[in-house]
Amino acid sequence: MASDRPIDEAAGKPFVVPCARLTYSSPFRWLRNGWQDFQRAREISLKFGLTIWVGSVALSGLAWYLGSVILLAALLSGVVFLAPLLAVGLYSVAKAHEQDREPALSDALRLARRVVGQAGVFALVQMVILMIWSRSGMVLNALFMIERGDPQVFLQFIAVGSAIGAVFATFTFATAVFSLPMIADRDVDMVTACVSSINAVLRNKRVSVFWGLIIVSLTLLSFATAGLGLIITMPWLAYAAWHSYRETLDATDWPEMPV
Repeated sequence: MASDRPIDEAAGKPFVVPCARLTYSSPFRWLRNGWQDFQRAREISLKFGLTIWVGSVALSGLAWYLGSVILLAALLSGVVFLAPLLAVGLYSVAKAHEQDREPALSDALRLARRVVGQAGVFALVQMVILMIWSRSGMVLNALFMIERGDPQVFLQFIAVGSAIGAVFATFTFATAVFSLPMIADRDVDMVTACVSSINAVLRNKRVSVFWGLIIVSLTLLSFATAGLGLIITMPWLAYAAWHSYRETLDATDWPEMPV
């Protein structure tokens, strides 16, 4: 672990959680450990995975049927709030294995209730990012007047739009990748967790990009199976995310979240 720790004298804790230097082999180790967690808690994992799949199908179907942008935004706000709670529930399973305990659904639900306030802060941050992202798309549409038969302007529109989307997607990934497992493990505020996650990503840029590409690839493969792959992929990735946090951040200065 890195030894440079800017200390808040009043709280006696670092401003940013120190992080380790990662290698390209790290994501494969996280995936392997995550799959072992899935195998050890198959029943609970499949329950969570099925819940995620049903929710994804219901959200997509309802938005498609009603065709309402306002309704879709309302639904997304609910998903942004509930998704961290589902993830925290899965992290509790990996944590139980780490402590040689038998994971239980009741423990996952209890931990989710404890972090509901921090999940709300995370949801608010993500909704602000989504709103700014959406507004940037409107501005982009206003700047690029695409006319039929003008492929150059269309290609410029795609290039600029993709670049803007990549910036927002990268920021979203950086804030979430290590912060959500951290609030499931330690009694820490969401702001500190997000800043620490961003710091860890910046210190491990290439490995973080590689890890992000793996997550996106597995998620796209899951959607290619009519979303059925999410039943397995989402719990697996959640467990892998737990192991990525445990290997990357040293949060021992914060008290452990009680089971």
